[in-house]
This record gives sequence, C-alpha cells and structure tokens, in this order.
Amino acid sequence: MSHSAEKPSCTTFTWTPRQADFDAFARLSGDDNPIHVDPDFSARTRFGRTVSHGMLLYTRVYGHLQALYPERDHELQTLMFPNPSYADEELTISFLENPDMPDQVEIEIRRSADGVVTLSGACTFKGAA
Repeated sequence: MSHSAEKPSCTTFTWTPRQADFDAFARLSGDDNPIHVDPDFSARTRFGRTVSHGMLLYTRVYGHLQALYPERDHELQTLMFPNPSYADEELTISFLENPDMPDQVEIEIRRSADGVVTLSGACTFKGAA
C-alpha cells in the first residue's frame, strides 16, 4: 500500500493469522501457554481453539504504524484485548487519527466475520507532527 505525503485520517488492513504465526511467536517470546500453541488442549477450553497472543497482534499493529508514520517516534501505547483472535480467521486492523489529539492514533482490531473487537487502544507519538 502506498501513501502520499498527506496521511489518511483512517486506514485499514486485513490479516489472517495462522497457527504457524502463534507457534513462531511462542518460540520467540517464550510464551508457550497451551491456549496459544496446543490445538488439542485449546479445543477443551471455553474458546474451543487456539487464540492469539495479545502481543502478536500488537506486533502487526506496530509494523503498520512504522510504515504509516515513519517519521514519528512511538512514545506510548494503551491496549485492551476484550475478545480472542483465532488462527485462520481474518482480522481487520484500523488506524484512526484523533482530530483532537494530533499525536495520537486510535487502533482497533476486529474479527472480520463477526465484527467483534479483539484489540482496542491508542498509540501516542512524541511531539506534534
């Protein structure tokens, strides 16, 4: 996706995380909780299948922030993970510039199929754009 000098006020991307992504993130982070990496175990939980690490979702968000705002230094993020993201289900990642706070971008990830929010938060950049 190419971007002009004028940043869009709202940008969306889609991504479908795979079990291989969960497994790779578990190896990298050391968080090998079976809810993320063991389909047989996860099938017996209230989720019924493996769920993404919250910070795996944020690494995807962070990569998009770096691409959208390469000249901005990331200062702070606030994140909530109100619902699970599953392997092999498409997610829609949205970035909305906050018109009242020029140093902030609101972030949301939704499961594309049912619209349920799985990540909600904001990124604050250092200084004005």
